[in-house]
Parts: sequence; structure tokens; C-alpha cells
Amino acid sequence: MGFEPARPRSGAWSAPGSSWARPEGLPGRTLAREIGVSLPTVQRWLDRYDEEGLAGLEDRSRPGRPRSTITPEVEAEVVRRTLEEKPPRGTHWSTRLMAECMGLHHSQVGRIWNAHGLKPHRVRYFKLSTDPRFVEQLRDVVGLYVAPPERAIVVFFDEKSQIQALDRTQPGLPLKKGRAGTMTHDYKRHGTTTLFAALDVATGEVIHQCLPRHRHQEFLRFLRTVEERCDPELDLHFILDNYATHKHARVKDWLDRHPRVHFHFVPTSSSWLNLVERFFSELTQRQLKRLAVHSVGQLVHAITSYIDHRNRAPKPFVWTATVRDILAKVNRANTALAALH
Repeated sequence: MGFEPARPRSGAWSAPGSSWARPEGLPGRTLAREIGVSLPTVQRWLDRYDEEGLAGLEDRSRPGRPRSTITPEVEAEVVRRTLEEKPPRGTHWSTRLMAECMGLHHSQVGRIWNAHGLKPHRVRYFKLSTDPRFVEQLRDVVGLYVAPPERAIVVFFDEKSQIQALDRTQPGLPLKKGRAGTMTHDYKRHGTTTLFAALDVATGEVIHQCLPRHRHQEFLRFLRTVEERCDPELDLHFILDNYATHKHARVKDWLDRHPRVHFHFVPTSSSWLNLVERFFSELTQRQLKRLAVHSVGQLVHAITSYIDHRNRAPKPFVWTATVRDILAKVNRANTALAALH
């Protein structure tokens, strides 16, 4: 791109960085400011004009690979193929596969995808509940989150079963500048444990026990632990899933003998409604994922230490979604799925 500067055709001007003027021209700094370019750019074009006249303002060939122009039609075809077709090999497009099919460079495909918010390499998982009591149970559980009953304690409950005590086959290297920490891809198993956890909605404190199995016997043992640790003058409301152990006949008998304890079940395929799952995710990422232990005892100690440290300054998870918002989202998802059939 070129332009004809508003300056006379003759005369000298000063070195870069200083102001200059001709009898009928403008200072370089003024030109740069008015045009919106740097002073060196103004100087370069003025020098070329002095040396060659108008011919010096024409674009010149540049080194390197010439930039190819992507027409709107080509861009639209890239977007269409990304959304409607699958590649000749594989399940999803990559920039290089699309570039090969379209005769483009992979960086061009990447820019098109960025402009249209397309990320074929990513996928999000979902599951819509078909529970006939979905709306009823949704209202019940969300109601406990946003408007808990007075003189009562509401807790999220669940088991994280089969937590493995894993040790690496070789020692890993520590983190250092320019190198990530390392650990072997394979491991040695040393047994498992099950974490029973009850997360207080109001305070964020976690009551927990690590037990070898997760039958109704262990569940009842943990229920007694929670019931004994809570204020006896307050009702207890448990939010939990539909695991068969939670509905065992002996569990129901225990509930009959403890009328202050109430169970609230989330709908099937709706574990996202139970915020203790958020705590389990935090525990996995921060403590378990890179842990190397030689026994179940060490694993239990690591879990207990993490939770005890967390309980010194607990922070509750705050539920913000309303029943109306959740139902609207579920209805949109059901409509989208119905359109596929």
C-alpha cells in the first residue's frame, strides 16, 4: 500500500527523531500522528518519493512465501465441512486434515476456526435424566440448597469407592526450571479404600471415614458417625444418590428409629446435583492424581491429612442455578436430541 505525502518535492530534512519542515510541507511527526503510522514509516516513504517520485510509492516484492488470499466462499466451505462432515480418516477434523482437503495451510484453517469459535478437538460429555420424578426431586434438592430449613443441617453425601493405593515402578524426577516433574506411566497396586464423605452445605466442613468396602453395613456405620457428631437438637437432611445400598431394608429401619434424619435423593443420572462430587474432583486433582504410596494405610493417611487441613478453614460451595434455569436448559437439550431422530 502506498500514499503520496503532503510535502514538496525538493529539499532536505533532518535525521530520524528530530522535527523537520519544508517551506510548504508538514513536520514528519505531524504526518505520522495524523496518518496513524510510526515516524520511521513516514521517513521511509518520503525518502522513496524523493528518490523515485510517484513510482517509489508502488508496492515492491517482499521476500518469503506470498500470502494467499482466502475468499469468503473458501472460508464458508471450511466451516461447512467442519460442522457437517467427518474427515476421510478419524472421527474429527484437525487443522492439518482440513488443510489437506481444502488445499490451505493449517494455520489458515486455525484462524478460520478461531474466528467462528470452532474447536473440533474438544468434546463435552452429558447425560439427560429420564427419571419420571426428575422435576419433583430437582425442586426438593435445589430448595435445600437455596433455602435450607431452619434448625437443621443439610449435608451432601456420597462414597468415592475403589480409591487405589498406587506406587510408581521407578522414582520420578522433581520439577525444575525448564523441565516438568516426571512419573512413570505404570504403577504397582497395593489395595483400595472407600471414602465416605458428608459435606456441610452451610460451612463447607467435611465429615469423612475411609472404610475397606461400601456395603450397607459401612454406610450405616458412617451414618452413625455423622449423626453423633451433629447437634442432637437439629434435624439432619442428607442429599444422596440412588445407590441400592442407600435404600437397603436395614437402612430404612435405622431411619425409622432416627426421625430427625431425612434422605433426599437426586434424580437418576443427575450426580451433578450433588455438590460433594465437586469436592471429590478437588480431592482427586490436588491430592490423589500424583500420589505415590506403598500401602492402603499411607493412602488413608494422605486423604485424612488433606481433609483435616481443608477443615481448618472450610469454604462452602455456593449453588447459584435456579430450578427454572435448569429446566430451561434440560428442555433445550431434549429438543436438540429429538431433532436428531
